Amino acid sequence: MAYFERLDGDRFLATEHVGGAWELSEQHIAPALGLLVHCVELDRDRRRDDDLQLVRVSHDILGTVPVAEVAVQVRVTRPGRTIELVEAVLSHAGRAVVVTRAWLLQRHDTAALAGTPLPSIPAPHELPAWDAGAVWPGGFIRSAEVRRAQDEPGRARFWARTDVPLVDEPVSDLARLCGLLDIANGMTVRVDPRDVAFPNVDLTAHLFRAPQGEWLGCDTSVSFGPTGLGLTTSVLHDVSGPFGTLNQALTVRPGPEPSRS
Repeated sequence: MAYFERLDGDRFLATEHVGGAWELSEQHIAPALGLLVHCVELDRDRRRDDDLQLVRVSHDILGTVPVAEVAVQVRVTRPGRTIELVEAVLSHAGRAVVVTRAWLLQRHDTAALAGTPLPSIPAPHELPAWDAGAVWPGGFIRSAEVRRAQDEPGRARFWARTDVPLVDEPVSDLARLCGLLDIANGMTVRVDPRDVAFPNVDLTAHLFRAPQGEWLGCDTSVSFGPTGLGLTTSVLHDVSGPFGTLNQALTVRPGPEPSRS
């Protein structure tokens, strides 16, 4: 069973694997963000044949969504021959839940220039297995295999993968790994989430190459400020090394309720 099953052209049914983590009856938003990237790629491939590449994906999370039927609509907000800005909206019962904006850029041969000073992290087999279900409930966390080395609360390097398909149709490695990105905010908590809620209201990933493979690696730091603001920031890896960065803005609230109202 996949995280989502396609019902028709733009409607999808969330399955039990998307449940949690703040509330079991609600979706963990991670798979939905991957679904939005998948829909952006499908729309691109229907419209053009030059395979523009995603360089930034920014998701604004407008609220919670039950484990139920959702719809995705995609539109081009800035058309262009070499650069596009595309918007995708995930909705439930007519209410927008996530607004995604993706910049897509033309391909050029820069192999001779490729490189990054971002440090690598230990390979998945070099880190110990970690039971994320000891901290977080829900079907999504149960579906993920996690290997982690934690330096201190709020600072860790980890790898995650899942054998649950994103949706019941072929997807790219990028879309599948984007369906794991939101896990980063819960993999090295500063405080017990039963005592303090710290859901993210957005997620923005910048990429300098397309990731490959089944493992998502994150070099993650979590910071809380004195007035209820927080930030989870990660350097993203696949088994070949770093491929981008990730930021998640947090609302930090003493007490377990993660309401975004």
